[in-house]
Amino acid sequence: MARRSTKTPPPDDFEEKILDIDVVDEMQGSYLEYAYSVIYSRALPDARDGMKPVHRRIVYQMNEMGLRPERGFVKCARVVGDVMGKLHPHSDTSIYDALVRMAQPFSMRVPLVDGHGNFGSLGNDDRPAAMRYTECRMDAAASLMTDSIDENTVDFAPNYDGQEQEPTVLPAAYPNLLVNGASGIAVGMATNMPSHNLGEVIAAARHLIKHPGADLETLMKYVPGPDLPTGGRIVGLSGIKDAYATGRGTFKIRATVSVEDVTARRKGLVVTELPFAVGPEKVITKIKELVGSKKLQGIADVKDLTDREHGLRLVIEIKNGFVPEAVLEQLYKLTPMEESFGINNVALVDGQPLTLGLKELLEVYLDHRFDVVRRRSEFRRGKKRDRLHLVEGLLVALLDIDEVIRLIRSSDNSAQAKERLVERFSLSDVQTQYILDTPLRRLTKYDRIELEAERDKLNGEIDELTGILDSDTELRKLVSSELAAVAKKFGNERRTVLMESAGAPLAAVELQVADDPCRVLLSSTGLLARTATVEPFDTQGAKRAKHDVIVSAVPATARGEVGAVTSEGRLLRLNVIDLPQLPETAAAPTLSGGAPITEFLSTLAADERVVCLTTLDESSPGLAIGTEQGVVKRVVPDYPSNKEELEVITLKDGDRIVGAVELRTGDEDLVFITDDAQLLRFQASVVRPQGRPAGGMAGIKLATGAKVISFTAIDPAVDAVVFTAAGSRGTLDDSVQTTAKLTPFDQYPRKGRATGGVRCQRFLKGEDCLSVAWAGPAPARAAQRSGAPAELPEPDPRRDGSGVSLAKPVATVAGPV
Repeated sequence: MARRSTKTPPPDDFEEKILDIDVVDEMQGSYLEYAYSVIYSRALPDARDGMKPVHRRIVYQMNEMGLRPERGFVKCARVVGDVMGKLHPHSDTSIYDALVRMAQPFSMRVPLVDGHGNFGSLGNDDRPAAMRYTECRMDAAASLMTDSIDENTVDFAPNYDGQEQEPTVLPAAYPNLLVNGASGIAVGMATNMPSHNLGEVIAAARHLIKHPGADLETLMKYVPGPDLPTGGRIVGLSGIKDAYATGRGTFKIRATVSVEDVTARRKGLVVTELPFAVGPEKVITKIKELVGSKKLQGIADVKDLTDREHGLRLVIEIKNGFVPEAVLEQLYKLTPMEESFGINNVALVDGQPLTLGLKELLEVYLDHRFDVVRRRSEFRRGKKRDRLHLVEGLLVALLDIDEVIRLIRSSDNSAQAKERLVERFSLSDVQTQYILDTPLRRLTKYDRIELEAERDKLNGEIDELTGILDSDTELRKLVSSELAAVAKKFGNERRTVLMESAGAPLAAVELQVADDPCRVLLSSTGLLARTATVEPFDTQGAKRAKHDVIVSAVPATARGEVGAVTSEGRLLRLNVIDLPQLPETAAAPTLSGGAPITEFLSTLAADERVVCLTTLDESSPGLAIGTEQGVVKRVVPDYPSNKEELEVITLKDGDRIVGAVELRTGDEDLVFITDDAQLLRFQASVVRPQGRPAGGMAGIKLATGAKVISFTAIDPAVDAVVFTAAGSRGTLDDSVQTTAKLTPFDQYPRKGRATGGVRCQRFLKGEDCLSVAWAGPAPARAAQRSGAPAELPEPDPRRDGSGVSLAKPVATVAGPV
């Protein structure tokens, strides 16, 4: 039996149309559509928020689900299901893999997901648990990515089926692309971006906000290189600079290894940090393979002692008779303990894949952030204007509430009441409806006061938002301050050490290559250090710390030299590169990380001390020196480069230098203070400059038995103070003081050189000398002999008044640096 056909025959008027298409054109067009889809919708991150669509959809959906950091955890399967059903119509495996990576602290420098459960291990040695077992919620940093998203800050677009709306980009309160990096393979292109330190990236962004024309060299002072979540040591910085300039470059990263005694008889290599994306299992497997094939000698055993409490700890025991450092070099060469990282900064800008350098990445982000803050301000201003409109309408009604109630009661219906109110009080429809909806209990006298206060507040807030929208400067200041707040809350210390070569840390090599400006500081306790901060420290409100009183600070360059003037009249050269460098993030000038000056000047005698630091700039006005016997000298700046030690004054027997200052202009005032409480102030210009061997001239006329205890130079244009502390000659010691006084410097008149000066403190009973004296720019900072902070008395306008008691003895006082 023949099978009957079920096909419906075409109608009689049907005209068949067949299009001839060139297969080459069809394949080319289809392939380009596919390639664009992969590039735009899957593989490459957006340069604005640093996210691929899957990551953006996960973060956005978690925010919509209310999975805030302060809320409880939910199953990851629930998040994956919501993301897949509403926004991302792809495999649940790809969504879960992306979610897992955002929760791994060894994959993300600033994780965006707070995971609970097994989310895998370093190097993917152990796979994460299935999504039905793990739980998650947003991390605090993810909240910053979606902050103000409901205030019309970004554009939304329909999802894959048009039933939902999703953001095309997130507001991104910090530069996520640079901070967390990205990797992906598209069609014909790929991206591979390392992570960076949040505080460093934000510092560079804020500098770019203030100085839009900043060059790459300047930005790299803030972002010297990547900061990977697993730490390690980056070896070779030329590739990093290439990547920051062109978007492409390569660097090598090494494991962090130390040589320790692992047993009573053996030394071992202890690995505490591995290259990015390398796990201990991979290293152990490769070592065992090399040892088994006789390609690696000297290894006795390998143990993985990693745990949650101590973190990564891989112990490689070395056989007796082998040098651990030599074995380590072989491990770097043959195992994944040293890996290459190829930077390829490809990201989407306006939907187009571009290769971007450091400055371009920051500029794209900042342009996005300016747009977000501008739109947010417009939205908030609109909301406040709408509220102000209602408040003003209600206040109009409250002025004649009896008439309002009469009109409402005499109306036939609400429509008539609304119409009569609009006509009677010239209100808008919105205001009238709000009045009709307001209960009578809200129309009291107290509520009127509240409404007037709210009106004034709304007007002030609207003016503030208008100022932001009308001024590009205010907008930039707001964005910069918000970035600073993020850095303060979420910034942390750098994990990855940057090294120019295998044996030279970044701090040493950078000095040889760049010779950057710096400052050399000397503390009151004799500690030396250098800092890359060339601007004065802002000590206003800064918390005091030990060794924070800086008695001398001079500008220098990292590969340059400075001079140290001693109490015996010698000037000794110091190589700046040898000095320890303070962290660039230091907020206050504490030299706790400095080193004793005796480590650098081995020729100092037992009773010889360094009184000041000076540049060796022969174009300066030179040094001003004051001695204990009242001699003053201006030294002609003549510092032959072939001499490590120079004589700057010929001292008389028994005399010594009590103070020295490098003059900046030559118009400063020189100040002597003696132990019998006399202060002499005269102009530096009256002192004739002399050659280094000269003995100086009379500076102050001393009374019998008196001596100079303080000498300095002060710019008369600055706000300065004088500190004196009295004691007794029988117990002359800066730790035994009775009273002290702080006086404005302008209370002391200028006198002639070689005169006796004026009284600077009146002695009380039991006092017959000054134990400590100082004059210099305000605000003054004091320290005890140990370097611990000490409090100063309140200023006393009387130049010859008596002092007040001190809570703690003061050994040294200095001004701002």
